[in-house]
Amino acid sequence: MARNVYGLDLGTYEIKVYDKKQNKIWKEKNVIAIKDKRNIFSIGDSAYEMYEKAPDNIQVVFPMKEGVISRFDDMQYLLQNLLSQDRRFARGSEYLLAVPTDVTEVEKRAFYDLVVHSTARARQVQIIERGIADAVGLGLDVQNEKGIFIANFGGETTELSVLASGGMVLNKLVKTGGVQFDLAVADRVRKNKDFLIGRLTAEKLRREFGVFDEKNDASLDVAGRNLITGVPQIRTIQIGLVRAAIKEPLEEIVRSILSMIDRLPPDVRRIINQDGIFITGGLANLPGLDTYLREVINLRVRKAKRPDLCAVEGLKKIILNKELGTLTYSMLDEDYRWLR
Repeated sequence: MARNVYGLDLGTYEIKVYDKKQNKIWKEKNVIAIKDKRNIFSIGDSAYEMYEKAPDNIQVVFPMKEGVISRFDDMQYLLQNLLSQDRRFARGSEYLLAVPTDVTEVEKRAFYDLVVHSTARARQVQIIERGIADAVGLGLDVQNEKGIFIANFGGETTELSVLASGGMVLNKLVKTGGVQFDLAVADRVRKNKDFLIGRLTAEKLRREFGVFDEKNDASLDVAGRNLITGVPQIRTIQIGLVRAAIKEPLEEIVRSILSMIDRLPPDVRRIINQDGIFITGGLANLPGLDTYLREVINLRVRKAKRPDLCAVEGLKKIILNKELGTLTYSMLDEDYRWLR
């Protein structure tokens, strides 16, 4: 009998974990600080606090890139240590992993290998597409609904999934997320103000102003560097500048959503037109995002109660309800023999 069951949602910038034994969901930043290019200095939230502040001999790295694992060994080290730090970590446990919907089978296999080929010595590893986990987390009847459209807004990607009768109808991974929004804000401030700000400062502006509301004259003072004099200073940044920057990458996501709706089978599209779309992921908390999407897509838009935890809450429900286990699969199945 397995000693524990974990549900893992490995996002580009945050790891979300459901621990069955403790019946608890927790999350941590998906980041490692490396000293002198070889020694692990810090991991998780404490490493993230060093981002854009670390000295030259400490490199802050993110093992995930655009939704997939880019630094396998670092990701494995990070996950093993996070699970073992006061989490009653046990070898021989079972794992349910949420993976991006529109990636190659080899990239999915990397998620599987992350746990199997580690000190965790997993007893069993099951896989589920994140779009399906999101739908379960939303409380939808995934196995019987004839049309569900979910947009998961993440750190570097937006995952678009259309489900019907427990399966995937269409999916697309748009390589645009919160990071691209922040870089767009920083770039707009640099070009319009000759003022250099870091990504975290741009993120602060993006979170403060959002995409859409009644404000039109708000502003925020932020620290940065004057590109003309080279001197650090405080500048006032207006809301209009930030929102104009955000809408550029957001338009790419909107085009992808509209394109996917146009490609839907008529019966599924009719249901989507009636029920609208659901938005999940950490970026879904951006103020006014649901209102903006409703205006430009001309469909009902519903946001998950806790969008950043929606997928891992879906994993929890699947782990606790054996009937939902049919939504998962193992990469040891016959269909994946070629990957072994």
